[in-house]
Amino acid sequence: MVKLGLFILCISMFAFCLPGIAISANAPPGWAVLVIDVQPCFVEGGGLAVTGADQKYVKKANRDTKWLYKKGYLILGSRDYHPPNHISFASNHEGKNPFDIIDTPDGPQVLWPDHCVQTAGDSRALVDNNIFFELVKKGQDPDHDSYSAFADNGGAETELHAILQAQDIQNLIVYGIATDYCVKASVMHAVDRGYRVIVVENLILGVAPDTSATAIADMKAVGVEFVPKVKDAHKRAVELSK
Repeated sequence: MVKLGLFILCISMFAFCLPGIAISANAPPGWAVLVIDVQPCFVEGGGLAVTGADQKYVKKANRDTKWLYKKGYLILGSRDYHPPNHISFASNHEGKNPFDIIDTPDGPQVLWPDHCVQTAGDSRALVDNNIFFELVKKGQDPDHDSYSAFADNGGAETELHAILQAQDIQNLIVYGIATDYCVKASVMHAVDRGYRVIVVENLILGVAPDTSATAIADMKAVGVEFVPKVKDAHKRAVELSK
């Protein structure tokens, strides 16, 4: 038994010293994860599929979110949940096509292909539902689009901010789809509400390269930090909490 114990101790010390293997801390208090709109409608085969959002991406998002969950982070998510008569659907505007822009009381509105429709089954979350503390539905009002997980374009708040406040969360790790729309809008609203935000670069995907680059620049301009992977986000969260 003594020899077995010494063997296990030696193996543990050897693993600890190997490059890339480390015993890292659990989630620091006051931090949560926000997964934006990883849904069938936005991935390969969906009504508004984003380039790069294939099954490999979905698998990576699931794996990395579960890793953060096991670290003890509170996991929240958002998902588009549109009625069939939603204002953002080109099909609801005679003579208009997807990606046309119209004027609305909320300002200019990009018209999209029908996507994430409540009755169509493409609005569910693709990350394991069992690990979410809450999945916030957005875009339910037919008269207002809702890129942000915090509030729609008409100003109506979701329950997200209240949930985060009730859980004493001041810091967010954010990733998902799409960089130039729902990720950016959610991050900017988070900053407006006083949250520190870290965005995970290899888990965000944009609709277009130019608008994604602008979105990233806009987020960085208000103090948002970008890191390559979720393990970098966790490491940075621990550092910032010391």
